[in-house]
Amino acid sequence: MIKRLFEVDPWKIKTTSLTKEDKRLQESLTSIGNGYMGMRGNFEEGYSGDSHLGTYIAGVWFPDKTRVGWWKNGYPDYFGKVINATNFIPVEVYINDHKVDLAKDSIKDYEIELDMKKGILSRGYTWIKDELEIRLHFKRYVSLTIKELAVIEVEAEVLQGSATVTFKALMDGNVTNEDSNYEENFWLEIERVAGEKSYLTTKTIPNLFNIEQFTVTTMMQTLAENPESRQTADGFMLVSEELVYALEKGEQAKVTKLVSVVTSRDVEPENQKNAAAELLDKAIAKGSAVLEAEHSAAWEERWHKADVRIEGDDESQQGIRFNIFQLFSTYYGEDSRLNVGPKGFTGEKYGGATYWDTEAYIVPMYLSVADESVTEQLLKYRHEQLPGAFHNAEQQGLKGALYPMVTFNGVECHNEWEITFEEIHRNGSIAYAIYNYTNYTGKEDYLLTAGIDILVNISRFWADRVHYSKRAGQYMLHGVTGPNEYENNVNNNWYTNRMATWTLRYTLDNLKKVSAVKLKELDVTQEEKLHWQEIIENMYEPYDEELGIFVQHDTFLDKDLRSVLSLDAAEQPINQHWSWDKILRSCFIKQADVLQGIYYLNDEFTMEEKQRNFDFYEPMTVHESSLSPAIHAVLAAELGKKEKAVELYARTARLDLDNYNNDTEDGLHITSMSGGWLAIIQGFAGMRTVDQQLSFKPFCPENWQGYNFMIKYRERLLQITVAKETVTVALIEGEPLKIKLYEEIVELVNEVSVAIQ
Repeated sequence: MIKRLFEVDPWKIKTTSLTKEDKRLQESLTSIGNGYMGMRGNFEEGYSGDSHLGTYIAGVWFPDKTRVGWWKNGYPDYFGKVINATNFIPVEVYINDHKVDLAKDSIKDYEIELDMKKGILSRGYTWIKDELEIRLHFKRYVSLTIKELAVIEVEAEVLQGSATVTFKALMDGNVTNEDSNYEENFWLEIERVAGEKSYLTTKTIPNLFNIEQFTVTTMMQTLAENPESRQTADGFMLVSEELVYALEKGEQAKVTKLVSVVTSRDVEPENQKNAAAELLDKAIAKGSAVLEAEHSAAWEERWHKADVRIEGDDESQQGIRFNIFQLFSTYYGEDSRLNVGPKGFTGEKYGGATYWDTEAYIVPMYLSVADESVTEQLLKYRHEQLPGAFHNAEQQGLKGALYPMVTFNGVECHNEWEITFEEIHRNGSIAYAIYNYTNYTGKEDYLLTAGIDILVNISRFWADRVHYSKRAGQYMLHGVTGPNEYENNVNNNWYTNRMATWTLRYTLDNLKKVSAVKLKELDVTQEEKLHWQEIIENMYEPYDEELGIFVQHDTFLDKDLRSVLSLDAAEQPINQHWSWDKILRSCFIKQADVLQGIYYLNDEFTMEEKQRNFDFYEPMTVHESSLSPAIHAVLAAELGKKEKAVELYARTARLDLDNYNNDTEDGLHITSMSGGWLAIIQGFAGMRTVDQQLSFKPFCPENWQGYNFMIKYRERLLQITVAKETVTVALIEGEPLKIKLYEEIVELVNEVSVAIQ
């Protein structure tokens, strides 16, 4: 059951309704960011009703003590989480000493608009009391060109009557988190100064784990013409400035608040004040118009490479652009110390850390829509955290490297045992990302240097984690949780076993290519290689001959197997209505599991195998993971199930816009926002790269008139245009290239067109 707050518009998220009972959902959907920092769509003037205040800074987090009832050896020492930072957006508005508050006040002509093309959030309404009417307008953005800068503009115009209007620009460091440790404050005040450039310096509270304490300086300067008065003030964790205007009918007043945010990740604490001031001076010298123009131009450049244009379906168009906008607002590869958190800057759920989602879902999109350097930063992130992966494996008493399910620094920091101990399949996605980058770019430099470090040590982990069943004469992996988190502690999850053997094989194949110096450094013995080969040849992978399917795990077929269609709609989502025990015993699948493996290793399976497994598993899948619909959409498209592919595209592209899983008020599902792109480009357009060959098998959804998109591929920029009856591939930049359209190899010099098959 969907809930849609905003109008359908190709480039904007907008509405003229203020739905107070869905305020948190509105805040999530109007979140903005620039990769360095961001915030939920909170109101500048404040809001006394139900709301979730959230301002977040990339890479700033806190290691909280793991709290579980029964401690087990191997648990992470701490639970890492993003923490709410100084709230710097407020510009409170007082009219004749009355604080404007949309939870209580009378208004008309309300509007809110997130312009995705320009990366700007704006809002306006007419405030009414007795004979007085004042139009208020708010606009803000976090700059793409000066990453530490936020710009907030507030304007008042008297439509009827006269009034004293006071703007109170403030920065509030007395903030807490909602996700856990309710009401606990994670910040200490270090210094506060109220003046022309007011600033607040805070530092994260001490922790027990020798994790660095972060120091953050937030500084503001307000620009305004001819106020009646202006006055600064400060208090605990607070600095503010009041600007007062006496306005008659037809008169306006405007305040522009510039905010710079610097952290100890980049600037030593003793230098932060000067650095923040220099940033503000730079912004002031440019002027508001230039700042906004440069910011919008930077967004335009990103859209030029990444936009997917759909004709004839504005719902689909809005969905894919919203996905791309929020992904780029979260990460664009500027800092190899950062990654993509499942909620980005839109909420605190999942702790704001890095999951395997990045390698599985984000890397394939970024390879095509951004420069290769963006993906290279993500690969560098994992290589630099290899020591943490060694630590994680050692904690489990195992050799090699176990990449974390959840992390900020490479060390596992999640406090749920089934994730910490069992979801070891994440190692397979780390290895697959190396393959994906190498396969798509054709470059082996990373693979044969940093990449082989990771592959060898993941392989050592797999070789130690498997056990040999003398009864069956095969290697097995017991006590795991596959991608389907609606089953825990299963034996021989097909996907996990398959990815383990695939990694071992891929590692052995590429050890043959590395230099003698690198081989010596890796110290892989002949005995090790023979053992890995033995595992490859003798790994048990559950299979049912009668059904012709790969079995999700040893006992899956013993369950009460039934379709999702048998569920009462009132029971869904089941994770919000059923006990966890009931979920674990059911056959219902949270997300692609066996089908995740078929998606990854697509060219290793016949169409018949893909068909049988899709037809068996998809009907039992509830898609209650945001990561699920996209994988199913891609496979459905490949199998010619066009209607199902389009249905699942809508579910992934509009997951948050339509609140499919009734959980978007907690924040957006950022790491699944590549899903719409994957569904169109890998699904509808059938893009693949296999054996150095780029290929397409496009179709046009029945309710679309057509679509087109750009991809970056091996120093080239291609534009693919799919109409009802033809597909055209144009070479925009770079050298000629041989591609495959359907089953025919064609030489792409300028452009080629063929009939849709």
